[in-house]
Amino acid sequence: MDGRLCVQSFFPAMTKIVGTLGPRSRSVEVISGCLKAGMSVARFDFSWGDPAYHQETLENLKKAVKGTTKLCAVMLDTTGPELQVVNKSEKAISLQADASVILTPNQDKEASSTLLPINFSGLSKAVKKGDTIFIGQYLFTGSETTSVWLEVSELKGEDVVCVVKNSTTLSGSLFTLHVSQIRIDLPTLTDSDKEVISTWGVKNNIDFLSLSYTRHAEDIRHARDFLSKLGDLSQTQIFAKIENVEGLTHFDEILQEADGVILSRGNLGIDLPPEKVFLFQKAAVYKCNMAGKPAVVTRVVDSMTDNLRPTRAEATDVANAVLDGADAILLGAETLRGLYPVETISIVGKICAEAEKVFNQDLYFKKAVKYVGEPMSHLESIASSAVRAAIKVKGSVIICFTSSGRAARLIAKYRPTMPVISVVIPRLKTNQLRWSFSGAFEAESTNATNESVLKVALEHGKASGIIKSHDRVVVCQKVGDASVVKIIELEE
Repeated sequence: MDGRLCVQSFFPAMTKIVGTLGPRSRSVEVISGCLKAGMSVARFDFSWGDPAYHQETLENLKKAVKGTTKLCAVMLDTTGPELQVVNKSEKAISLQADASVILTPNQDKEASSTLLPINFSGLSKAVKKGDTIFIGQYLFTGSETTSVWLEVSELKGEDVVCVVKNSTTLSGSLFTLHVSQIRIDLPTLTDSDKEVISTWGVKNNIDFLSLSYTRHAEDIRHARDFLSKLGDLSQTQIFAKIENVEGLTHFDEILQEADGVILSRGNLGIDLPPEKVFLFQKAAVYKCNMAGKPAVVTRVVDSMTDNLRPTRAEATDVANAVLDGADAILLGAETLRGLYPVETISIVGKICAEAEKVFNQDLYFKKAVKYVGEPMSHLESIASSAVRAAIKVKGSVIICFTSSGRAARLIAKYRPTMPVISVVIPRLKTNQLRWSFSGAFEAESTNATNESVLKVALEHGKASGIIKSHDRVVVCQKVGDASVVKIIELEE
């Protein structure tokens, strides 16, 4: 039983949890709690807060990682062409149904219940009479207490006059503005985003870039080109954040270019009729699965921002996302400004783990193999064989030797029911070994290294409780030019 308990603590769930760090989740203590509860990626949202603020949070994250010995990746989320209402005084703004309110690009004016300054001068050219505009506090929620619907009634120069459709009070300094199904003519990677990436991003060597409002494959190509010029960031993975109908229309091309996809259901839920959201989610996740690229689903337990338990619908939603094939769940407001960041991660992790127990791996595997077709590429056939072998022999873990991470990602594409331990063997750029080694290994070019590295991997697995004596382990490695899948039965 001891081993089983260790597994629970080491792998709360296979589905990854991305937590957004902010006011309620930036102390070393809370971040440590989040890591122990199962967070494996920390998201830094640059739609608000300055780089110095995020840097302080990141330093706390590093301390928490050290203290808990749990690894955590860093994701930088760009602002993108996000329209915002600027409320410098931060006073609450009360809006009454059927009243008129003017949206103006003049940011020097004070926000009030009759006038809202915004950060975009082209709104009057983009909208027409009768269009719907949505303004929400921080992040969109379905609850009407923090958001307001406006209908455009007339255009006066650069100002847009609207009729308020529901009474509400907007509080805080920043509200996001969304115009349903209208193209906003702003670059996806803004100048301020580039500034943040080339300073904060480079300094902290970020692992993931979440590209907000990705609308075309060109957006990803442009971002990748930009990252390739920033030294170490050429390795950073780019996740396309699909937030509107335009992004869905070009989904297939975007998926080819991106390293992963984040389905921003909050904004999609405004751009799409509510009854269509589930369909796009299922179709998009399936396409990501077949391409072997991570699919991340957002906005799952909104009510946990203020409550200790999710609603029944939310709990079911998380489980269904996992059963659909989602690779990760992204928590926004729930951890950023929610009252229960650690509990939220813990509950979402538990729901994911339960859903994984009933995930139909057999059917999924057949679908993935069929989709790839024949002849399979060399790597693809090795990866699928390793997963198949591990399931057939009831292996407790798959150990994969990889230099770029590609082999490990391909194994993960076939959704093994057991953990994958990736052993990274760095590629030597030159054959001159003028290196100073600080690690545990000497550089040798014989096969002996493989054996010694495998031993270290097995020790690591035993220490973390996922490998026990008499277990079977599947190893996927290169021997010379050949790739080999072998099954090892462990002694005492």
